[in-house]
Amino acid sequence: MGTESHDWHLHLVYGQWVALPVSGPRPSARYKHAAAVADEKLYITGGTRNGRYLSDVQVFDLRNLTWSTIKVSTEPSADKTENNSSHEGLLPISGHNMIKWGNKLLLLAGHLKNISESVTVRFIDLESHLCGVVETSGKVPVARGGQSVSLVGSRLIMFGGEDRQRRLMNDVHVLDLETFTWNVLETTQTPPAPRFDHTTAVHAERYLLVFGGCSHSIFFNDLHVLDLETMEWSQPQIQGDLVTPRAGHAGITIDENWYIVGGGDNRSGSPETLVLNMSKLVLSILTSVKERDPLASEGLSVSSASLDGEKFLIAFGGYNGKYNNEVFVMRPKPRDSLNPKIFQSPAAAAAAASVTAAYALTKSGKLDYGEKDDSSKVDLSVETNSLREGNKMLESSVAETAAENSAIKAKLNEKNSTYAELSKELHSVQGQLVAERSRCATLEAHIAEIQKMLVSMQSIGEEVKVLRRQKSEFDHDMEVAAVAQRQSSGGVWRWIAG
Repeated sequence: MGTESHDWHLHLVYGQWVALPVSGPRPSARYKHAAAVADEKLYITGGTRNGRYLSDVQVFDLRNLTWSTIKVSTEPSADKTENNSSHEGLLPISGHNMIKWGNKLLLLAGHLKNISESVTVRFIDLESHLCGVVETSGKVPVARGGQSVSLVGSRLIMFGGEDRQRRLMNDVHVLDLETFTWNVLETTQTPPAPRFDHTTAVHAERYLLVFGGCSHSIFFNDLHVLDLETMEWSQPQIQGDLVTPRAGHAGITIDENWYIVGGGDNRSGSPETLVLNMSKLVLSILTSVKERDPLASEGLSVSSASLDGEKFLIAFGGYNGKYNNEVFVMRPKPRDSLNPKIFQSPAAAAAAASVTAAYALTKSGKLDYGEKDDSSKVDLSVETNSLREGNKMLESSVAETAAENSAIKAKLNEKNSTYAELSKELHSVQGQLVAERSRCATLEAHIAEIQKMLVSMQSIGEEVKVLRRQKSEFDHDMEVAAVAQRQSSGGVWRWIAG
């Protein structure tokens, strides 16, 4: 891919990640930063590297593929420390969120060295490069990091996170961007378990979807939905591919599709790029990378960028044993190709239109086969050729669909075979378990018999002791009797001899 041309994105294949050939120096590798796209530029703020929070603002030009650093200046009286000295630029921050609103980037929450008690909202003016703190009011949430923030109309919805005492939360707060007033959303039904490093998305300006994340001991792969009109939580059943639990992943929506990238479970990264159809709640694996690939990282970011009217996914950073600073791009497949149906392709649609047009002309009597007019012959010939082309296109579309059906059947057969093997293995394990239970019962019976024998042996031992004592007494009596007998015998002989 050449960097000289500004139309590099038009040469990308669909559905595959590609590392962009960046020109010039790159920013420091990092993770748990925040990213947003504005005016065909990717903005990166903060993050963590080697346990150190970063405070820089980096910009990646999506046309000429070069990085640059913005030197932001602090507004007077903004970002004061406890001793009232002002800071140049942003404070070091990590685990925050960034949303484009008007000509500003809004930075919300996150972990700071200079910790405040409540969530702080900061801004960066994209024109003047001024930064500062937005004064908010209302029920301001407690300071936290690892939360999610989603834009719904002119409101920001914040969910979950971890506070400065490492307490996990599952509360929902809303920030009105017209008045910058915070409020707490009171919800009903069962909410998600408290968590952080999850992702959220909004569907149809009404439903807030929460996926994955972790507690201090558990990683999640569940999906929860909050209806923002009824304020009711639900946990719908997901159809499609099974995915492993993960946290630290990133997500972005394009139309009704929610793309989820990376993440991990502290032992290994998640190599799959997932796509969830939010209307049908069907989850599928779009593509996979190697386990140690930068895209299989925790704490990466993914954004969507529009170039020449087409949307692309842009991923940056992350940590999977090492910190990353590469930029990856994906050209998502067209909407119809993600959900193939007969007659959805342009060729099939053209064929169907040709057939419909021909039928309409015939029905209206405009195709008069009895007329000998040359123009009618020409029109008929053109229409016939059009029908033939449409028929060829239709046959091609049917062949493609048949090939797709064959591939799906092959996958289904493979899944059925795997299921059969797993069922056999399960039956085998169940048989082994029954045998082990029988063996355990036999051993328990033997142990009971041995215990009875031990009790009997104890009583026998007591009897042996009694017999020994009796024998000892008997031996003593015999010895006394023998002595007495010898003394008696000696006296008689002495009397005879005398």
